[in-house]
This record gives sequence, structure tokens and C-alpha cells, in this order.
Amino acid sequence: MSNEQPAQLKKKPVSFSNILLGAGINMAEVTTLGQPLEVVKTTMAANRSLSFLGAVKHVWSRGGVFGFYQGLIPWAWIEASTKGAVLLFVATEAEYRYKSLGLGNFGAGILGGVTGGVAQSYLTMGFCTCMKTVEITRHKAPAGVAPQSSLAVFKGIYAKEGLKGIYKGVNAVAIRQMTNWGSRFGLSRLVEDGIRKFTGKTGKDDKLNAVEKIAASALGGGLSAWNQPIEVIRVEMQSKTKDPNRPKNLTIGSAFKYIYSTNGVRGLYRGLAPRVGLGVWQTVFMVAFGDMAREFVGRLTGETPAAKH
Repeated sequence: MSNEQPAQLKKKPVSFSNILLGAGINMAEVTTLGQPLEVVKTTMAANRSLSFLGAVKHVWSRGGVFGFYQGLIPWAWIEASTKGAVLLFVATEAEYRYKSLGLGNFGAGILGGVTGGVAQSYLTMGFCTCMKTVEITRHKAPAGVAPQSSLAVFKGIYAKEGLKGIYKGVNAVAIRQMTNWGSRFGLSRLVEDGIRKFTGKTGKDDKLNAVEKIAASALGGGLSAWNQPIEVIRVEMQSKTKDPNRPKNLTIGSAFKYIYSTNGVRGLYRGLAPRVGLGVWQTVFMVAFGDMAREFVGRLTGETPAAKH
């Protein structure tokens, strides 16, 4: 049963303010360390023979420091602002509703994260994630040849494959995001409950401080990288790497078989190290900072945040 007091669930939760908060927080996340970690992780997932250091060198060769921000403008910014808005709004509302049904922090956190992850995948991420991956994995233009612009790449894919090509791999994105945010929210809430018991903060008005919130989110985010095979499959489906043995029209199943046959189990976990770092960074922003921001807005507006911890 829930460890929340029923009175805490009677007030209308902060709702539409979470759209702006989510967009702003996720924009800050991706513009700082988020995109560099995403680029290295995607490079390792698409080029599974590369080590972490090899991937860093490869990215550096594509443009120095700016190589680590490849795909940031416009795709990652569009993706971050829209998915952040959808995630924080939907996950917060869903977590509140699940708690009102009697679920505790852990169960409500998992289901809230799953709901938010699925919503952001199909509403906002399929298109931008595909284009961002194409930007990161496409081959470097030969010397003296101007590289295609992002818009030209988009037009080429759309002309050849239509919307189906632009949304290629969206089901893998949805599986990744529902397991990502279900794990991140759920495990973060579980760690928060552990911190409360350890520190004796068991009263309904006892709150975790900023350091405790961040620590819980960092641990929850790092542990959530268990689903890395789904991410490698997603990257393979959306990448533009050239291999004559690579099956055409990849599905989740055929992509899994192709990766396993060429790289074994280790291939399914390529990019795990930067993925752990990315999971920590994203979860600290969207869970810990998201909670803090919602509480701050709640105090300004006199409303109660939906997921009060």
C-alpha cells in the first residue's frame, strides 16, 4: 500500500506548468553533457568494433569539440524540448494517479515512468531520434566535398522511404523509453525510500535535501542501463552504416539476430559505459531537478506537486 497520506493526494497537482519545466530542464540536460555522451554511445553502438577511447577519437576526427555536439541542432534540441515536456507532464500526472490508487513510491514511479516514456516515444521522439542517429552515424564526406545539410538528409530519407523511413525504429525507441524511464523513476524512488529510512526521515513532512535527491537519481539512472541491448538494436535500425551482410528492412528481431551473429553478446552491450553516464545525467535532471523545480513552482502558485516526496 502507499506510504503517502491520503490528504496529500486531495489537492490538484501542478500540471501544465510541467510542460514548460520539462522542456527547459531537458534542453539544459542535452546542451551540457547529454549530447556528447549520446554521440559517443551511439557511435559505439553503430561501430561495435570501437572501444570507448576509439569512439572518442572517431568523434573528435569528425569535427573536434563540435563533433561531440553533432545532431544537437536542430534535432536534439527539437527532441529535448518536446520529449522533456511530454515526459515530465505525463509521468508526473501518471505517478500521481497511480498513487491515488494505493501504489507506493516504487510501483507508482515505475508505472509513471513507463507511461511517460511510451507517450514521449510515439508523440515526439520517433522522428527526431531517427534524424539525430542518422546525423551521428552517416559517413564523413570525402575531402573537397561539402557535407549534406540536415535538411537535405531529411528530404533524401523522406523522398526515398516516406514517413516510414523517418520513423524507422520507433517501436524500438518506445521499448527503450518505457524501460528507461520506468527503471529511472522507479529505482530513484526506491533509493529515496531507502535514504529516508537510513536518515530517519519517516514523517509525512520530512523531505530529502538536494544532495540526497541527486544521489538517489544518480544511482537509479546508472542502474537503468540494464536495457542497453534495446538501445543497440534501435541504433542499428536507424543507422546509415554500410555492411553488405546487413539485412534490409530491419525489424527488432532481425536486428537482434544480425548484431548477435556479428558481434555476439558483447555487441549487444556496446556503448554501455557512456550509456551509464548518460542515464545518470538524464535522471538527475528529469527526476531530481524535476522534483525540485515542481516543488518550487508549487510554492509560488500555492499548488501541491503531483509527486511529493
